[in-house]
Amino acid sequence: MERISFEDALKNLEAIVNKLEEGSVSLEESVSLYEEGMKLSKHCSEILEKAELRIDKVNQEQNS
Repeated sequence: MERISFEDALKNLEAIVNKLEEGSVSLEESVSLYEEGMKLSKHCSEILEKAELRIDKVNQEQNS
């Protein structure tokens, strides 16, 4: 997946969820949207994990 910002990935994920909730897409498109949503979700999780590690590192340096 190309490197997109957390905010853009989250916006795209929300759009996918809205489409799926509407129920107006075909089964094939639903599966494709689900796959894309899972990739975006993983991307967002990775970004959040990296941010958490950076925050922990800063906190550890402050407490040293």
